[in-house]
Amino acid sequence: SHQMGFTAQYFSFNADGGRCDECKGAGVITVEMQFMADLDLECDACHGKRFKPEVLEVKYHDRSIYDILEMTVDEAMDFFATHGDKTVVSRLRPLQAVGLGYIKLGQPGSTLSGGESQRVKLASYLGERQNRHTLFIFDEPTTGLHSADVHRLIEVLNRLVDGGNTVLVIEHNLDVIKTADHIIDLGPEGGDGGGTVIAAGTPEEVAKVADSYKGQ
Repeated sequence: SHQMGFTAQYFSFNADGGRCDECKGAGVITVEMQFMADLDLECDACHGKRFKPEVLEVKYHDRSIYDILEMTVDEAMDFFATHGDKTVVSRLRPLQAVGLGYIKLGQPGSTLSGGESQRVKLASYLGERQNRHTLFIFDEPTTGLHSADVHRLIEVLNRLVDGGNTVLVIEHNLDVIKTADHIIDLGPEGGDGGGTVIAAGTPEEVAKVADSYKGQ
């Protein structure tokens, strides 16, 4: 890539240079439809690969930038670890730690769920130099997570607390709730049937409140 005069910008689909001029790095062309949802069609110029042919010719251990962006976080961790790239591995590790090992490196942010977006932001914080005394607010971050990944997320949340931060989580997942230092149980039902503080305190204290479904 240095011989061809390519800079790092050429391998970004968010900047001009190496990305496809036709679709602006999206890989698809959006056709606005009247009375129907917009239609995304594969770009005829790059055939969905987002980059110009000369950029796709550049290979890192036989993989083009398109091939790498198609990898999941887990696959990329294995790939870059195999080739000794500790910098990339360290950048990806926080995503894996918050249970996002299954998302693709090049996955558009618009396709992520609310819980996934929250966890991406959390991972970006974990990858930076952390400041203490930060308040984190999460709204059901475990939505869609496998039980094993829920426990990994809990470990990350506990690390934040141990580091002197405050974590406020809105959750229904009992595995998360039972690890909290302080619980506020709202109810007794959802929607119009809720809004009342049923119980508050440690998990052990809430468990003693007969009217609390979570306590039961």
